[in-house]
Amino acid sequence: MSILDSFRLDDKVVIVTGSSSGLGVSFAHACAEAGATLVLAARRTDRLEDCAASIRALGRDVLTVATDVSSPEDCQALVDATMARFGKVDVLVNNAGIGTAVPAVRETPDEFNAVIDINLGGTYWMAQACARAMLPGSVIINISSIIGLTTAGLPQAAYSASKAAVIGLTRDLAQQWGTRRGIRVNAIAPGFFESEMTDQYDPDYMPSQLSRMVLDRLGDPDELAATLVWLASPAAGFVVGQTIAVDGGFTIA
Repeated sequence: MSILDSFRLDDKVVIVTGSSSGLGVSFAHACAEAGATLVLAARRTDRLEDCAASIRALGRDVLTVATDVSSPEDCQALVDATMARFGKVDVLVNNAGIGTAVPAVRETPDEFNAVIDINLGGTYWMAQACARAMLPGSVIINISSIIGLTTAGLPQAAYSASKAAVIGLTRDLAQQWGTRRGIRVNAIAPGFFESEMTDQYDPDYMPSQLSRMVLDRLGDPDELAATLVWLASPAAGFVVGQTIAVDGGFTIA
């Protein structure tokens, strides 16, 4: 296999959660362009079908499954549907997540737990369900955030806690499953990328954060998706238990 060919995902079956919008759509498209068969999962099934149609236009097979990742039963049903259709799961992209910005003195238990249940619990239940079906050489990529590594001027206690916990979870699962099951588990910590989420920020917020970025700009989603394809591919075959910050230098400034 040549170096360039080692970045391909031909004949791989890739599950992408949270693939109805935002970065999840970018991840799904990138994996399809690299040759993968896609399984798209999210709660918003109408948006899933939009993503699926664009992937079919690339000539790739795709399955959509309505999934609430905070439900272990839904996660298992997603894997069961994937196995029934394609017979295997090669890569899981654990992307589904939510964010809030609630001052810590006012955040309610329900608000806090809702974030933890999806961002941390959903990541765990999906990884667990997939690991039961995965063969050696499979890959799990958890999507954390730079907010799990630093702060960014917003009141995000629940989100920060959940994303930091995903990093710890990644290390533990990498150690457990790398040795016993031959599954590589890694995480990506995205910085600020042009997306639906950044479009909703206060107009003054992003300029205040750009000064902390070495590259002094927002990221392009394709730059993040390229990192994900690398981690999913044989090209990253010796990378395990790592959290890769893709942030334009935010965490070092």
